[in-house]
Amino acid sequence: MAKDMASHGRMVLRVRPTERTKRSASLSIVDEEEKRPKSVKKPKTKQKKKSGKFDAKKPKKPPTAFFFFLEDFRKEFQEKNPGVKSMRDVGKACGEKWKTMTYEEKVQYYDVATEKRAEFDRAMAEYIKRKESGEDQETDEDSEFDG
Repeated sequence: MAKDMASHGRMVLRVRPTERTKRSASLSIVDEEEKRPKSVKKPKTKQKKKSGKFDAKKPKKPPTAFFFFLEDFRKEFQEKNPGVKSMRDVGKACGEKWKTMTYEEKVQYYDVATEKRAEFDRAMAEYIKRKESGEDQETDEDSEFDG
């Protein structure tokens, strides 16, 4: 051990490493690595938890304006291009057409979608009202899925 004066005028104690201190330091590093839990790779996508009960009486959400357009476009596209069977190609062509359409051209599809959405909202409100009042409750004996 040697005592040196640091540049700031303070006394500094420097310890020269010996074989014994080197060995104990390396062993302690190995011990720490063994104690550390190994990181487990997590899956890249989170899997959604599926609820055990599926309510068949719950109203389905309506399609968007684009899906109403897709129905019409698919019929036209297949008449013009009977050789194209790939849904990928039909979807790409539909997306391109939808992007280039003006708002005035899309209005008819938005109107249909808005109308269907209003029907869904009414049905959903009615469904919630029935569920809260207890009219929709099924017992295990009444379930149609039981054998």
